[in-house]
Formats: sequence, C-alpha cells, structure tokens
Amino acid sequence: METPKSKKIIRTLKGTVVSDKMEKTVVVEVMRLRVHPKYKKRYKVSKRYKAHDEKNEYKTGDKVIIQETSPRSKEKRWTVVKKIT
Repeated sequence: METPKSKKIIRTLKGTVVSDKMEKTVVVEVMRLRVHPKYKKRYKVSKRYKAHDEKNEYKTGDKVIIQETSPRSKEKRWTVVKKIT
C-alpha cells in the first residue's frame, strides 16, 4: 500500500515595498491585524521580509505579492511574484 505524497504548501503574502536600495533585493513590509487576548481590541503588527527581485523592477511604494522559496542568502527566503495594481 502506497502512502499519498504530501504537497508542500507554498506561503504567499501581500505587502508594500519599503526599500529597493540593494541589488536584486527589496524589503517588503507586511501588515497584519491581531486581536488582543484580554481586551479583544484589534491592532496592527508589521513585519519586514527581504525578497528576491531578479530584474530590479519593483520600486518603493509598490504593492506586491511575495512567495516563500528556498533560502537564497542568510536572510532572503522570499521571491516577489507580481505587482498588485
């Protein structure tokens, strides 16, 4: 009896490019809403990811979708998929 092969779930996130000063790399800030466990108030939490941009085509302020990939460097584990208009 064969076991079914599990598909790896590829994570995607939406965010805004906040820095494009590096070669082939952009910094994308992802904003999320969290709910406080006691007071039930929603608040914003942001996290920054370094993402690979092969052609240096994304600039500061662009809204983009990033996708998780295998590590390209010490901190870069995401790739920009496309720009959201």
